[in-house]
Amino acid sequence: MHVIGSAIFTVWMYGLMAVMGLVCSPLLLGPRSWARGCFAVYRWLVFGGLRVLCGIRFEVRGAEHIPSGPALIASKHQSMFETLAFWHILPDPAIILKKELKYLPFFGWYAMKLKNVAVDRSAGASALKAMLRAARERAHEGRQIVIFPQGTRVQPGAPESYKPGVAGLYGAMEVPCVPVALNSGLYWPPSGFVRRPGTIIIEFLPPIPAGLPRARFMEELETRIETASAALLESPQGNASA
Repeated sequence: MHVIGSAIFTVWMYGLMAVMGLVCSPLLLGPRSWARGCFAVYRWLVFGGLRVLCGIRFEVRGAEHIPSGPALIASKHQSMFETLAFWHILPDPAIILKKELKYLPFFGWYAMKLKNVAVDRSAGASALKAMLRAARERAHEGRQIVIFPQGTRVQPGAPESYKPGVAGLYGAMEVPCVPVALNSGLYWPPSGFVRRPGTIIIEFLPPIPAGLPRARFMEELETRIETASAALLESPQGNASA
């Protein structure tokens, strides 16, 4: 039954992306707010389909830690779900994406119109400088910068190193960093299309203040995210780590 629901949902999600992407394409010529409106409708429809077809809901914890102004959000990354969900939860995020995504039909058009930050990970130091410059510009606009510090989607519980780009952003932006733990991979896996019913939990943790030394920041960030994420995996529907 999960296979059938997941298959229908996959068609629903990507079919909507194509249809709405085309229908709303004239909005790309207008202000960014027009594209944001279209994207908001798309997300509501996708999350509705996820609930009806796959039995997946989501819950936000630690909402008191969600910033209203410029901040760095560093999140665990287990599925495509959180790429959409942060736009649903945060006031006006700018997500750090790999450069290849901006060339995708529909998704890439709107990702760039919404002024996310595309990074060429093969370009080394020059890519880091470009990312820092774009992130500072978005922060000056009052937006939250979202980065997945492990750089890729990771299976729940699997080890993956934290990349130095997050420390570069933290040092350059001089704003607090809000760690985020989640368990989305239990229900919407990093690969494959079969989804399992349950409640995805996204937990915003207390912010790490600006100004910590690089090594201490990286240690603090990894410890907080991994500890809280492990707690969510042990008790997906229970109380998460504070």
